Amino acid sequence: MTIEENKKSNDEIEIKRIIEAGVEGIRTKDIDGVMSMYAPELVSFDIVPPLQYVGADRYRKQWGEAFSSFPGQINYEIVDLSITVGDDVAFAHSFNRLSGTMNNEQKIGNWLRWTACFQKINGKWLIVHMQASVPVDMATGKAVLDLKP
Repeated sequence: MTIEENKKSNDEIEIKRIIEAGVEGIRTKDIDGVMSMYAPELVSFDIVPPLQYVGADRYRKQWGEAFSSFPGQINYEIVDLSITVGDDVAFAHSFNRLSGTMNNEQKIGNWLRWTACFQKINGKWLIVHMQASVPVDMATGKAVLDLKP
């Protein structure tokens, strides 16, 4: 393995650890743990309105609201995670599922598509852009929430 291949492999391992720590933050409702993944200038296209969140502080508020919507445990799964690393930018994509019972006793747990763009900032990989989406049935205009990876 060349020095460059070794560096990219180590960066991929580091990015995977960052994602795993963020997932653990979601499961334990640890807002600081979740936010540790994101750069201050984050732009997020999440599945909930508005069309975009600009800035990690604004996205922190969204996570706080999400956590307060679940009185009990939250589970978060990631499958088919793929990470591609460059010198100071990287991207990851996967299928993710947040599941739990909301305050109104509605159970949720559909799969979504997730893409994250990382940038190495001051020696640390951070998410600078994130997008989550679900497929839409073009005939009905409704989200298709029963698909599985």
